[in-house]
Amino acid sequence: MDRNTFTGLFLILIILIGFTYLTKPSEEEIKRERIVQDSIARSKTTKDTAAIAANASPVKKDTTPTVDSAVLGGPFGPANQGTASTVVLQNEHLKVNLSTKGGRIASVELKEYKTYDKKPVILFNEEESNFGLVFNAGNAVISTKNLYFIPSASQLTVSSKDSGAVTMRLNYSPEQYIDYIYSLKGGSYKVDLTIVTKGLQKVISPTQPLSLNWEATLRQKEKDLNSEHRYSGAYFNHAENEVDHIGTTKDEKKDLGEDGKIKWISFKQHFFSNVLIARNGFDKGTLSVTTSSAPGIVKSFAASMQLAAPKQDVNTYPLEFYFGPNRFTTLKSQGYDLERQIDLGWGPLKWINRVAVIPLFNGLEALGWGYGLIILVLTIILKLVLTPLTYKSYLSMAKMRVLKPEMDEIKAKVGEDNATLLQQEYLKLYKKAGVNPLGGCIPMVLQLPIVMAFFFFFPNLFELRQESFLWMKDLSTYDSVINFAKIPLINVDHISLMCLLMTLSTLVITYFNNQTSGATGQMKYIGYITPVIFLGVLNSYPAGLNYYYFLANLLTFVQQMIIRQWVNDDKIHARIQENKKKPTTEKKKSKFQQRMDDYMRQQQAKAKEQPKKK
Repeated sequence: MDRNTFTGLFLILIILIGFTYLTKPSEEEIKRERIVQDSIARSKTTKDTAAIAANASPVKKDTTPTVDSAVLGGPFGPANQGTASTVVLQNEHLKVNLSTKGGRIASVELKEYKTYDKKPVILFNEEESNFGLVFNAGNAVISTKNLYFIPSASQLTVSSKDSGAVTMRLNYSPEQYIDYIYSLKGGSYKVDLTIVTKGLQKVISPTQPLSLNWEATLRQKEKDLNSEHRYSGAYFNHAENEVDHIGTTKDEKKDLGEDGKIKWISFKQHFFSNVLIARNGFDKGTLSVTTSSAPGIVKSFAASMQLAAPKQDVNTYPLEFYFGPNRFTTLKSQGYDLERQIDLGWGPLKWINRVAVIPLFNGLEALGWGYGLIILVLTIILKLVLTPLTYKSYLSMAKMRVLKPEMDEIKAKVGEDNATLLQQEYLKLYKKAGVNPLGGCIPMVLQLPIVMAFFFFFPNLFELRQESFLWMKDLSTYDSVINFAKIPLINVDHISLMCLLMTLSTLVITYFNNQTSGATGQMKYIGYITPVIFLGVLNSYPAGLNYYYFLANLLTFVQQMIIRQWVNDDKIHARIQENKKKPTTEKKKSKFQQRMDDYMRQQQAKAKEQPKKK
């Protein structure tokens, strides 16, 4: 870019920022619009409740309905009245509260973890969750979430080597019922649920499948709510073992089962997951995610999955729940490819993390070191592996620096008006000197996938959650040392110290790289813009990620200082002069090189013709 192009782009950027700021709605307008949207949402909730057989109704607290005598005499009539009570099923990892109203899992607590403000980790609570079957029984639509089950126990605690089960029974008659059989093993994050129907093949319509509805609103558990929004969504395993997701960037609803059975669905938060697994698969279903504007709420999830209608006297539907952390090794040990809901990047980045980074990290973690030290050692190993590429990149920059006086002479002789001719002369010089102008870029490009793989690895690394190092109290979120009122437009309310240190170290590296390569003019200053941009982008990212980038910068600087002692400019210059004296041997050009040469000759011919036309 020349000066005019750079100035024009900069002015366009200023205009876009000014336009965005001037057209930004006021706080009063935002509140007014929020009231309107909430009113629309309440209206939609009323309509959805009327169509509960087709769609999962919005989550709300159940209340005991007023039941008349006609209802009491209908299907599951006596179960329409009752008193809700709680059955506690727990082991060393989980405390599961089962409600007799709906026979459902009302709430789940993970005993080993705390939220960012030191409260128990409740994955979802009774008021903001629902679970149950919806089906036709004669002319009535039955929703089991509103019916009262009879429990087989009031409390069951499972030790590390044992297992236990609680049965919730919904009676139609003494010989006709629905059982929810919940079982839990010691040391497990899984709750098995077996749904059994007995003698209901003539009661439930055989032409329509059972709908299994599951809804939950998930509350904030981490310091940064925006980060939880970014990494939370609904995941599902379908077709030929494909894992997909919705709702991470926007509100979405998706029909499932069009390309194969669904093995599992997951209401995933940043560091914890609620997964429903169907051992025989779901035939079809719908899955939706809604982002709430209410404080402390991450997202609301709703799923309506289909089970086959009961056609025998006894029908069994084996299911499993996983309630636990999004730790890669823990999810992988559960089977069903649950670990694939952790976003490790796209394409080759995912495989770099899965095949190389995660095993190496687990090996270092097994040594019992602190996570600050583990990240340091991980960075050192990475830099040692990439040393040959770093050396080639530095050597290429040194060659370009040595050639710069000759390039300046060519520029003074040819002039800057004819860029095509100038590039041709440069290419001739590179060819005679045996220098590849892209030699410094190629090693850096080869390193880029590894650097980008860590960009996905650290933000999704459960092991860093609430782990401290130096002044950083939690490596899984930003380390704010200065907090202030949120700045409009850029949506920033803090400064992360580790991100600031990373930015300063990048500026220092850029300065020394400019000294090495001999960059001048606009290219010299453009390199300083990127670190400032990263300061804004990475300011709210985990301190562990910025700590890694900071360490990488320091080690790169040390590497360059060591390599600098090995690389002698005088020897490089002497070798270049020897190369220039050697007769040039014509190599067969690639089609791309041939096209480039033809293009340059055409441009040069046009440049010569222009003075004649004038």
